[in-house]
Amino acid sequence: MPQTFLKRMSAGAAITAGVLALGLSGSAAALAAPPAGEEPATPHCASGDLAVALDTPKESAEAKGQFSIAMTFKNISDRTCVTEGVPGVDLVGPDDPNGPVYRLTKGAKEAPVSFLDPDETATTATIVVLTPSPGSVGSMGSTSWTPTTVEVTPKGLDKPLIAEWSSQLPVLRQDSATHPGSYVEGIPG
Repeated sequence: MPQTFLKRMSAGAAITAGVLALGLSGSAAALAAPPAGEEPATPHCASGDLAVALDTPKESAEAKGQFSIAMTFKNISDRTCVTEGVPGVDLVGPDDPNGPVYRLTKGAKEAPVSFLDPDETATTATIVVLTPSPGSVGSMGSTSWTPTTVEVTPKGLDKPLIAEWSSQLPVLRQDSATHPGSYVEGIPG
């Protein structure tokens, strides 16, 4: 092939690629931004937008000594916001051979996406805990440990929401277990 044909072909390919790149960039930008006159997507809730409350613990009918505690999130802001995913949960309490914080693993059930208007609530996740039975021993010799608070960090938040833990509900620490009896999971909508 003659050199001039290759140069023209290369220049044409470069121009076509540039036009396509500009066209795709423009399309991607149009998809990301709402059309003129439309509201932007609902923002995710920030730490200051939410409060969390724990429901009364309920013992499982299938697993004696295992309790579930539903978490209810309330939008305390003056704007609509969205929550999604299973939150991170840390049980915080007195010192223990495993330390003062017990980070719960995530279970198999996902939490739904919830759009919360101001003052609206949604119960989207639950904490499941295993209580110690007589003579049971958890990780590193822990026997019976009762948290004082729970720190809940919904997906996308950087500061946890804090709630009081029931002093009547001790937890068997299984920090290093592959499938611990205590975890957090979503309540599918």
